[in-house]
Amino acid sequence: MSIGIIGSGNIGSAFARALARAGLSAVIANSRGPASLQSLEDELSPFIKAGTLEEAASADIVLVAVNWSKLSQALKGLPDWKGRTVIDANNPIEAPLFKPAELGGRLSSEIFADLVPGARVVKAFNHLAAPLISGDPAAEGGHRVLFYSGDDAAAKADVGALIQRLGFAGVDLGPLSVGGKLAQFPGGPLPVLNLVKFG
Repeated sequence: MSIGIIGSGNIGSAFARALARAGLSAVIANSRGPASLQSLEDELSPFIKAGTLEEAASADIVLVAVNWSKLSQALKGLPDWKGRTVIDANNPIEAPLFKPAELGGRLSSEIFADLVPGARVVKAFNHLAAPLISGDPAAEGGHRVLFYSGDDAAAKADVGALIQRLGFAGVDLGPLSVGGKLAQFPGGPLPVLNLVKFG
């Protein structure tokens, strides 16, 4: 399966490093264009290539990790998602103030899903600090836990398999209405918990 990454901040870059460490290829893109990602491409060559937003968005699995206030603009005008799997790695909060965004009582994943019509959304990779995503997932004799949730069983299976391929212990939290709430930051009880699964 081809993999795309939209957003080259802390989480997007950490995900790219995790893929490269596992020998998996991906196209990464941001709003500033491929030239701005040359140093990251050089670091992670030959696995990670810089590309356009359209190129990253056309992959089978696309991870999106963009500043919350810029999400709508970043996803505007992209090709039809056509049932492809999109990983929501976003949190409705931004530096430097870290003030929670106003969600009108909705989950951030519900709002995100509206921005990627036709996609099968899976919430994942948002609850761990970036260095834990890019670092060695083997910890304390076990494997670092990565939570994921979604409403489409096949999409969740694909993301769960990817999480396992990266060396993490994936834990399925169920549908977005449950897992999205548990893993949302701020508000949910699971973000920044560095858990390890043994056995």
